[in-house]
Amino acid sequence: MSKLLLALDVGNTTILMGLFNRTRLLRDWRFFTRKEQTSDEIGWLVMSALQNINVGPESIEGAIISCVVPSLTDRLMEMCKHYLGCIPLVIDPCREEYFPVDYPDPAQIGADRIVNAVAGTEKYGSPLIIIDFGTATTFCAISQEGAFMGGCIVPGIGISSDALVEHAERLTSVTWVRPQCIIAKNTEDAIRAGLLFGYASLVDGIVERMKREMGDTPSVVATGGWASLIAEEAKCIDRIDLYLTLEGLRIIYEKRIGKEKKHKHSS
Repeated sequence: MSKLLLALDVGNTTILMGLFNRTRLLRDWRFFTRKEQTSDEIGWLVMSALQNINVGPESIEGAIISCVVPSLTDRLMEMCKHYLGCIPLVIDPCREEYFPVDYPDPAQIGADRIVNAVAGTEKYGSPLIIIDFGTATTFCAISQEGAFMGGCIVPGIGISSDALVEHAERLTSVTWVRPQCIIAKNTEDAIRAGLLFGYASLVDGIVERMKREMGDTPSVVATGGWASLIAEEAKCIDRIDLYLTLEGLRIIYEKRIGKEKKHKHSS
């Protein structure tokens, strides 16, 4: 087996980890994000996952990280150095040279949004709207010329559900099964229907406004943990790509390594 790439997408709720053999995603894992995690705790999770599929650290050629939890970035880098024996690439929107950004202050863009944009345009072309259904739901617009234009952010459906239960004494958390109708006959179905159908309408409304503002007919790609659920009801979503962020990390890693090799050969 050729050397492998470990890609880590660190969100506020979960860490999505993928193992690539060149362009092929061999395996993926999800862990809960804990801001107090030490590098050793993260290392134990990573090494346990790899050992379960008989992959040792000597098989890892490199690692790349997208992290929206700044307090964890240094610990993730330390984990890679200590447990995997490599210095990871870390996505920095201010320095990411592989994607044009039409944005006044790139430092305000989440690393995952840039990574999604790289993967989205590589796989689906432009213009494009990417919706990432995570802790927050982000909407990102990619212009006809392939530049990141900006977008908007709303609370994710999970946060909305938690907030509803926390602030309303008579309402309780619900398990997520698809409601059969919008006119519900009990409280649990009423919560499910309001959140799911209401959220789908929110998504359709935002995308419609974005398309008008873009003055174009972009494709719409959905990713993230809630994508499949919402895509069943939202009319605007053309395709679901649950591994878009991991693919973007792989693409950026390959371009960065390719550029470094080319530089070495020319110098």
